[in-house]
Amino acid sequence: MEKLAQRPLLLEEAAHFIETCYLELEKGEQEILSRVAEIEQEIETTGSYMHTIEELQHGARMAWRNNNRCIGRLFWQTLGIFDEREAETEEQVFSAIVRHLRFAFNGGKIRPAITIFKQSDQSGMRIWNHQLLRYAGYERDGRIVGDSSSLAFTKQCEALGWRGAGSGFDLLPVVIGAAGNQPKWFELPADAKPEVAIGHPDWPAMAELGLKWYAVPLISDMKLEIGGIEYGMAPFNGWYMGTEIGARNLADEDRYDLLPAMAEIMGLDTSSQRTLWKDKALVELNVAVLESFADAGVTIVDHHTAAKQFKNFEKIEEREGRQVTGNWAWLIPPVSPATTHIFHKPYKNDIVKPNYFYQQTPYEE
Repeated sequence: MEKLAQRPLLLEEAAHFIETCYLELEKGEQEILSRVAEIEQEIETTGSYMHTIEELQHGARMAWRNNNRCIGRLFWQTLGIFDEREAETEEQVFSAIVRHLRFAFNGGKIRPAITIFKQSDQSGMRIWNHQLLRYAGYERDGRIVGDSSSLAFTKQCEALGWRGAGSGFDLLPVVIGAAGNQPKWFELPADAKPEVAIGHPDWPAMAELGLKWYAVPLISDMKLEIGGIEYGMAPFNGWYMGTEIGARNLADEDRYDLLPAMAEIMGLDTSSQRTLWKDKALVELNVAVLESFADAGVTIVDHHTAAKQFKNFEKIEEREGRQVTGNWAWLIPPVSPATTHIFHKPYKNDIVKPNYFYQQTPYEE
């Protein structure tokens, strides 16, 4: 009965998507009406419907364009799409993930991509990782080793039989769980988990910290929603903005908390907040990240360039007659936000679909 009640809403969302999608693809009114009629019949018969590959491709790209938290939306049309809706087993899903990572890394010239698995109403399978590349976090004698944001997931991996080396930079396995089955974990091959050693050209002592970060930010716990259809497994990547690593992952007190160590290397006076030692250390930590990625030949963007790219995106969208929505708190960079135009401009945080959404973790945290 519940599924029957949802059908009118599903058809409404499907029709809205098809009209928008097909107009953007320069299809005629007759094609739109014909496709909506097909979908209506399919929903009436099965309670759901399947996207064509063209709808899937453009829908995923539209979702990137509509995502309010992303500053990198200028490149939404370049998103590579892997259609893996036929994948049935955990092994097939993992194989597709490995292919995605190799494609995305591309020898350092990062390519944005998404792999889309079965829609949620046809599969209960989920990827358990927040990101497909992520460092483990361990509690050791009252202190945390590694990434504190990974503590709960690391325990899940250990409960499944995985064992890390116990270092600050152990890449976690990929965990895939089918509904009602014991989750399976898989170790990524070396060429599918590229990392970049982090050092500073002016502060060679930084190399002694043994810092590194993974090259591809590949989000794997969000769902993709297109025309009322949800895809619970749709891992996607872009490339890093330097501050994501240098101002958050490595600098946050509840992550790697490296500002005190950086200040010591730089010989800064940390006796008072008024010396702005944290600010100085933060800037140089971000310089280290940008220079290290550049030296390794891996794509990364600084926050000033990213803000200019977003301004270009806004101009294009205005020309196309589309309103740019945004989550201001997420769009402003965590370093020197007032130096970007985004800081001085209000944005409506309205949700436009297609889009990517957070979903409940498949395990107890």
